[in-house]
Amino acid sequence: MRTRRAATANYGPRVLGAPTEPGLKSDPTDPRHDLSVTAAGIACGTGAALFWAAGFVAARHGIAVGFAPADIVFHRFVWAGLVFLPVVARQGLGDLGGVGWTKGIVLTFLSGPPLAFLSYAGFLFVPLAHGGVIQPSCAALGGLALATLVLKEKLPARRAAGAAVIVAGLVVIGGDALATIGAHGLIGDLSFVTAGLMFASFATLLRLWHIAPTRAVAVTSVVALLDVPIHALAFGFDRMLSLGLAENLLQLVVQGIFAGPGAIYLFARSVVLLGAGRAAVFPSLVPGFTLLIGFLALGEIPNLAQLAGFAIVLAGFRLTQTN
Repeated sequence: MRTRRAATANYGPRVLGAPTEPGLKSDPTDPRHDLSVTAAGIACGTGAALFWAAGFVAARHGIAVGFAPADIVFHRFVWAGLVFLPVVARQGLGDLGGVGWTKGIVLTFLSGPPLAFLSYAGFLFVPLAHGGVIQPSCAALGGLALATLVLKEKLPARRAAGAAVIVAGLVVIGGDALATIGAHGLIGDLSFVTAGLMFASFATLLRLWHIAPTRAVAVTSVVALLDVPIHALAFGFDRMLSLGLAENLLQLVVQGIFAGPGAIYLFARSVVLLGAGRAAVFPSLVPGFTLLIGFLALGEIPNLAQLAGFAIVLAGFRLTQTN
């Protein structure tokens, strides 16, 4: 009889990418050990931020060429779900490898297709700079609030000040949407706000329930396969097929590999190598990478208000990362 496994089973340091793998020094007394571990952690965290930013840019491009948000959601989760299905099946589909269906469904709602749909739909109303700044900012704000209220962590004064600065930056960006796009622009911004807060709730529950990030990715990807019949019945595949192989492959690779499981795996490795506190700084790189990639790939140039809002948000991010 299959025994119930803990949610963190088989996801020890070696699986998460701790400094025991080839290429890293294993002797903690060697000064070069700390340098190599730190360099690897920085590389992983920076790579995760870069992949997340690429996902925003690819989604903006996809909406522009004719994909519906639901089409990009399909690419984001279905292929990863098919890859992780045999992995979770070996652990036991009856209890989702020890996570449990109740927790699996809650986590999938907060980090799966509903969140992704809100994130991608926002680009129907506002430009790239809004999504690339607002969503990670609100994820950070929500994470700080939930860590204080739910996890009972202390909130240092500098971190609280940083949160207030982030809010000021978001007000600048929201004001730009209202002034230059109109009231409907706020719909897009609110979509990104909601998506950011949902991700913050997801991350908080992972810590509260002691579920390893890599296992959460596997489980939520498998549960998200429920999107296949929903998409077939509600939207169909004609629009996706009409856009051609190249455009669909772009979304498959960027959303389904890099921005999805790839980014979360790299971020999990950075947490193991650097610690949660130091790794928490990497989402602050997402807005800058998003604006840079958006300019290089799409030619989108943020206006002065958007740049000012980003600069204020970035200053707030830096304050939230200080002890």
